[in-house]
Amino acid sequence: MNMTIMTSSSGVTVDPEAIVHSLKTTLRYQEVYQTVLYQRIIDETAQSRQLSVTTEEIQAEADRFRYEHQLEKASDALTWLAEQQVSSEDWESGIRDRLLTEKLKEHLFGSQIEQYFEENRLDFEQVLLYQIIVPYEQLAQELFYQIEEREISFFEAAHLYDIEPQRRLHCGCEGKVYRWGLNPDIAAIVFGATPGQLLRPTRTDQGFHIMLVEAFIEAELSPDTRTEILNQLFDEWLRGELNYLLHC
Repeated sequence: MNMTIMTSSSGVTVDPEAIVHSLKTTLRYQEVYQTVLYQRIIDETAQSRQLSVTTEEIQAEADRFRYEHQLEKASDALTWLAEQQVSSEDWESGIRDRLLTEKLKEHLFGSQIEQYFEENRLDFEQVLLYQIIVPYEQLAQELFYQIEEREISFFEAAHLYDIEPQRRLHCGCEGKVYRWGLNPDIAAIVFGATPGQLLRPTRTDQGFHIMLVEAFIEAELSPDTRTEILNQLFDEWLRGELNYLLHC
């Protein structure tokens, strides 16, 4: 089989077979293979539903991208594409794929979002949560009592002892978390607490959690929540279609 040799802007050539070999040896081949099949499913389903993307829609999205990334000059955009080793045709094809995916999502599941939200309203309750996770029970108990006795603040303890660097950096702040985004045992404890309550250490596979509940946020079908539901329904459908394709 003839395969085109890829050449970078520096003149270095790479055989596509070497790229495939690299994907396999770094265990990324399956991910790329799956992405290709997903796009095939999307294309075929969109065609059967008579969905398409116009040239004007692609151009509008390209203009938006260029504006957001300060590539408003044509020369700047061409330089950026060359750095990515992507032709303008490839770039526009990628835009078309993304827009078509969004159209198909809306076509298949847009009308189901409100019903799904009402049936699963509890899952979309949120909590503004702080937590510290440490590896040892004794350390968790000691920190809990020190925080309770105000010998150390919760935020200082998180900054010093949490096992996760990013959470240490943010002094234990997890931000707004959906109920469904928490371990079920943790969710039951957290949503049974009162705002401002420091919760006793709880063990999970991650370690020992000390949590501080700042506030609860009622479920609301906001634009972000709508997008979450739409993506969830679409992803479940896409996985099902892929499973059928692979085993039919």
